[in-house]
Amino acid sequence: MSKEAKVIKTLLPLLKLYPWAIPAIVTLGILSSLSEGLGISLFIPLLQSLAQTNDETASSNFLVRYLNQIFIGVSANERLIIIALCIVCLILLKNCLIYSNTILFAWLSSRIGHSLRSGIFQQFLSVSYSFLETKESGNLMNILGSETWRTTQALATLVALIITTSTIVVYTVVLLLISWKLTLTVCVLMVLVSLGIQLMTRSVKTLGEQAVEANSALATRMWEGFAGMKVIRAFGRESYEQNRFDTVSKKVRRTFLKVDVISGFVGPISEVLSVFILMCILVIALLQDRSNLPTLLTFIFILYRLQPQVKQLDSARVTLMALTSAVQEVMSILDSSDKPYIRSGNISFNSLKQGICFERVSFIYNRLEKPAIEDISICIPPGKTTAIVGPSGAGKSTLIGLICRFYDVTSGEIYIDDCPLRELNLTDWRHQIAIVSQDVYMFSTTVLDNIAYGRLDATQNEIIAAAKLANAHEFIMELPQGYDTKVGDRGVRLSGGQRQRIALARAIVRNPQILILDEATNALDSISEHLIQEALNTLSQNRTVIVIAHRLSTIEQADQIIVVNEGRVIEQGNLQQLLELDGMFAQLYNLQSRNAHTF
Repeated sequence: MSKEAKVIKTLLPLLKLYPWAIPAIVTLGILSSLSEGLGISLFIPLLQSLAQTNDETASSNFLVRYLNQIFIGVSANERLIIIALCIVCLILLKNCLIYSNTILFAWLSSRIGHSLRSGIFQQFLSVSYSFLETKESGNLMNILGSETWRTTQALATLVALIITTSTIVVYTVVLLLISWKLTLTVCVLMVLVSLGIQLMTRSVKTLGEQAVEANSALATRMWEGFAGMKVIRAFGRESYEQNRFDTVSKKVRRTFLKVDVISGFVGPISEVLSVFILMCILVIALLQDRSNLPTLLTFIFILYRLQPQVKQLDSARVTLMALTSAVQEVMSILDSSDKPYIRSGNISFNSLKQGICFERVSFIYNRLEKPAIEDISICIPPGKTTAIVGPSGAGKSTLIGLICRFYDVTSGEIYIDDCPLRELNLTDWRHQIAIVSQDVYMFSTTVLDNIAYGRLDATQNEIIAAAKLANAHEFIMELPQGYDTKVGDRGVRLSGGQRQRIALARAIVRNPQILILDEATNALDSISEHLIQEALNTLSQNRTVIVIAHRLSTIEQADQIIVVNEGRVIEQGNLQQLLELDGMFAQLYNLQSRNAHTF
């Protein structure tokens, strides 16, 4: 299968989104070509009328005889005006059809472009988080923002290729009707020109692959530059980052320049060679027989109109090859057959009654790595506070990710009230969960909207009440526009503690049955932590709370403490029981007590 055929096969599923559109576009393209072809053919009787020849109907050429028969009953003086009007009307019709085709394809292109972007974003929302973690954010952004446009461009090129091919077929038929011998000669020469251009542009597909890689690298540099701006400035790495950015930007420049140089090479070469062929045919034909000048001039005129179509055909093929990699990247992301998904179950969930139980659960992020957690069996009772502690990398956050079903277990099972978690309706389950993590994400919108994200139908009074409970109301009111203040990208205009309190207010307004705090008070000062701890004590009543914390103030009030190390549960019990065991927890507890800080 040729490279062009592979691209066309890849693009076909997009064309199936609107199966009626492509036949309509092709039909309009053929009709416009027929209108122009017929209009140009009328130059034969027009030129014969000017020459006032008497053998119009005696011609041996079928097309010439047919065209002359149309106007046989018209006087010589009127014939000239009528033929001229017919030519103008046919060209007008052709342009109306072309305009209709342009509008129709613009509509189709915009719809498919939206479908691509929406489909890829939906993939990001529905695919397992483990897939997203293996991909570079810059590459994913490049596919969503840039390669979708290039895929739409590839689709436009394919449609143009189809229409151009149809136009060439129409023109070729007209030429064959005028003179099949000359037409065959020209076709052979044109094919040779096209093959020569293909040989000269074989490197375009490789350059297209390099263009995708260069775009992805540039997107990564942009993403990391914005996200890590504080770190860059804090370490004085402005020049270093500028050099890195300039390096990838220059690679994008060089790669696309090469593509443009080769693509731009097609037009001039094709036109020069085609005009050379036309002139040779004209001179040779006139030297042999000058009596058939009107037919010959019309043949040359149609051939001249055909030449740009052949040039466009070659350019479209080169462009299509250059866009191959972009199309493959986009369609690869849209392909659901090779990706892990978190599939929702069918069992509805209303409230947690018996608890969350892990039965011999293991989970592996990457098959080449050791399990993040292994053979864990624990039970988190409803309406109680469970603290999960352990050193960094022990598997604490992995347990939270499994409870929220960001991932599915590798082996074992998680039960919710004797029902496997994977069988629950995912929306119902997550609707009952609110999570506040150490790494707080703020959307680039107002404080009010960030808090309301916890429950989109929350009233302003409910949002303010949640902010007060999270000890956030006072500092929010001191902001320039209060609750209507925009927090900037990722909450850049707020301090870490302020972002944490807004995130807590977001969780409070949700009024969840299950509250997850992933080191949620680490960014707060002692006074704020004390006030929020009081709020959490109130919020935790009749609610299941799961805490990953390093501070004694949180751990001491937990009903159950689970100690995790190297992916396994090594201790479990309340504070007093774990201290009596004199194991890892007791060592960490005593160390923090001596330092009066965190462990």
